[in-house]
Amino acid sequence: MDRKEELSSPMVKQLFHAILSLKTKQECIEFFEDLCTMNELKSFSQRLEVARMVRDGDTYMDIQVETGASSSSIKRIKRLIESEDSGYELVIHRIEESESLKVTR
Repeated sequence: MDRKEELSSPMVKQLFHAILSLKTKQECIEFFEDLCTMNELKSFSQRLEVARMVRDGDTYMDIQVETGASSSSIKRIKRLIESEDSGYELVIHRIEESESLKVTR
C-alpha cells in the first residue's frame, strides 16, 4: 500500500476527523496526552520547530544545537518545507497569523 492509500484508510480518516473535532488547546492536550507517549509528542514538537527554523533560514548547525535534531531529519524536513504542498508551511503560516492577531488586539 502506498502513502496516499495509507492516508486515506478508514482508520487514518477517523484520526484526522477526531483531530479536527478538537475545539480548544485544553481538548488538544487531553486528546494527545491519551493518544501519544511523551517521546512521540516531543518528536512532533521537534519536527515542527525544525520546520520553523528551516523556513526562517537558520543554519543546520543552529537547528541541531537548538533542537537536537539530526542532520538527516533537518534535510528531510527542509525538502518537505520546500515542496509545493507543504503541510509544515501551511501550519507555520497559520500559527504566525494567529500570533500576529493576538499582538494587535
